[in-house]
Amino acid sequence: MKPEAGRARAEDIAAFLAKFDDVEEAIDAIRDFAQPAVSAGLVDLPDIKPYPMTAKLLSPAAATPPANKPGEPAASLPLAKNSEKPASLPKDPANQSDIAPAYSKHHIAVTDLAKSYRVGRQTIPALGGVSLDIFAGEFVAITGASGSGKSTLLQLIGGLDKPSTGQILINDQPLSRLSDRQLSRFRSREIGFVFQSFYLQPFLTLSANLEIPAMFARVKPKQRRARAQELAELVGLADRMHHLPRELSGGQIQRAAIARALFNRPNILLADEPTGNLDSANSDRIIDLFHQIRRELGTTVVIVTHNPDIAAAADREIRLKDGRIADA
Repeated sequence: MKPEAGRARAEDIAAFLAKFDDVEEAIDAIRDFAQPAVSAGLVDLPDIKPYPMTAKLLSPAAATPPANKPGEPAASLPLAKNSEKPASLPKDPANQSDIAPAYSKHHIAVTDLAKSYRVGRQTIPALGGVSLDIFAGEFVAITGASGSGKSTLLQLIGGLDKPSTGQILINDQPLSRLSDRQLSRFRSREIGFVFQSFYLQPFLTLSANLEIPAMFARVKPKQRRARAQELAELVGLADRMHHLPRELSGGQIQRAAIARALFNRPNILLADEPTGNLDSANSDRIIDLFHQIRRELGTTVVIVTHNPDIAAAADREIRLKDGRIADA
């Protein structure tokens, strides 16, 4: 896109937002066609088109349950740091079977996982026969050369894509047995995502960016502001709550993305090249933050990185080569 067109679109969206008394009203106005994309941070506000989103949207950081149907109770987010997860996920109206047992193990088990992509008439293998275990509270780094399957593996573990063959269990729950709706709910409660592209909305303050997941979950403003403040303090950004993304450094933006990923208190945090765009000093701060999150919140942290120094800071390294786990 040419710079002039980008500026024009930016002005259009700014004018649109100016029609509303607050960000919440603007968000509500675009809920029907943008809810999953904006809440997940997968599109910027200028990219939203006024028609229903047909793509299957992946909920990361901000992953929130689908909007409730009329008559259904609104979703809520507990705010106490030590609050308990629900004993089981809600039942899908289309499939009344229980989705998962109690959240107790926070364990990832991958067995004979394979993934191939069709490109024209060709089949391109990305992963082949990967098996691994990641335990509660571990900090694991997945490494390997470009094209080794690192990001593909992370996306499969997070339920953002489906394997060609093999199985993924999280807390003994096979992801393959979940419907799309169930999987979305499962991700929203269990997994937080941090992408290399930060996906912060450029026209919203840091506070509003952190609150986006809760806006779409219809959490009361007082509760979500309290949670946003709590997370900002955790990542050292309490004094930046009223700043726009362009007023933050690269390291601060990445910390904000991590904070947003933690909004729904996931048991597992997945990060794809979280330090890829940062200098060494900021990279070290991000790794220290991951250790802090694991230590204080008990979160299992899995990162993809090509940086051997970053990998060395993790508890364990899983190295991929040509889509398979490399020999030690």
